[in-house]
Amino acid sequence: MNKEKTGDNQALTATEGQSPTRARTRTSGAAWRQTLLIPLLAIITALILSGILIVATDLEVINAFTSSRKPVVGLQAAWKSISVAYAALFEGSLGNPATIVAALRAWMAGDPSLLPTAFYPLTESLVTTTPYILVGLAVALSFRAGLFNIGAEGQYFMGGLFSVFVGYSLKGLPAFVHLPLTILAGIVGGGLWGAIPGFLKATTGAHEVINTIMMNYIAFALSDWLLNGPMKRPGGYRPISPEIQPSAMLPSLFPSPMRFHAGFFVALACAALVYGLLFKTTTGFELRTVGANPRGARYAGINLTRNFVLAMFLSGGLAGLAAANEIMGLIHYMPNAFSAGYGFDSIALALLGRSHPVGVVLAALLFGTLRAGATRMQSVAQIPLDIISILQAMIIIFIAAPEIIRALYRLQGEREAGELFTRGWKA
Repeated sequence: MNKEKTGDNQALTATEGQSPTRARTRTSGAAWRQTLLIPLLAIITALILSGILIVATDLEVINAFTSSRKPVVGLQAAWKSISVAYAALFEGSLGNPATIVAALRAWMAGDPSLLPTAFYPLTESLVTTTPYILVGLAVALSFRAGLFNIGAEGQYFMGGLFSVFVGYSLKGLPAFVHLPLTILAGIVGGGLWGAIPGFLKATTGAHEVINTIMMNYIAFALSDWLLNGPMKRPGGYRPISPEIQPSAMLPSLFPSPMRFHAGFFVALACAALVYGLLFKTTTGFELRTVGANPRGARYAGINLTRNFVLAMFLSGGLAGLAAANEIMGLIHYMPNAFSAGYGFDSIALALLGRSHPVGVVLAALLFGTLRAGATRMQSVAQIPLDIISILQAMIIIFIAAPEIIRALYRLQGEREAGELFTRGWKA
């Protein structure tokens, strides 16, 4: 009977003109199209809903609808409001296309003076993207190991403290020595701060969510004390550290006012390394196995304690590197109010990127361009910065719940294989 069914299946396949390999390839291709299509539709849907919110909060549009008996007048005012807002968002994040073309023409004619102004918005988006890539990778790596790292913010602070101390206290070193030491200090500072909850999780079962949140508060209080005391800049009244030595600064790649620095390529290199670690090494296989099935991993002889501590150390190290990157490439000292919420945005980035390094980089680029363009949208179109936060939140909601997008656009398909869910509180 089985042979007859097999023969019938083969005959059916041959009749349809498809080999089993080609059928699998087409299925895989359809899955990839779904994987790319759903985030794209999520972004489009979020932009549409945000446009409605922009119109609903614009008094000029409301007055146009209420004062005129013609709906066309109100619709024209609504379209103007949305187009001005999104044009400002686009120009603030990527630049004005006409200005870029004019600058390139002048550069080809021998006048490079227009390039900094034309490409400033694009480079600012990449500057904003850089810490997002690293903190997103930090949380994504912990997710892959089945751990929920809520402490990236505190690890970011500790990485900043370690790196800035090495950056200003070591003097007379050449750049090829001082620069790696400062980077390494940031990684070690954040990594050690992350390894503590990992060790407690592995040895006592204490949940990493609670421990990392508590470690955040300790890191904030510790940095506040240090920057108002032992690490405070001499002769100043502000709670900031001394400036790091020039030998510890990451090189800037363009002249002022462009702030784009080599840290962006450091972040991309880290994404490649995390991908290689997770999917090309035995250690990465063990981390993913522990995250998928810790009991099965223990039965297979994998050391859970070592992998929990290693995952949290690497996660914290990436968050600490993000802080070192900001200090070495941009501000060159550490202020008391250091972070812009990168550690908490990292959770959204990891979810948006499906805990995959490539996805995290793409999600970070999206967040970076939105954040960079929000300033211009606020100044030109008078749109509150909170609208961008709402836009980001809606994108995350739609991508985290793809069934909403499938229902809205009547897409067929089941939940993608390999979606990652961290274990519950009692795991």
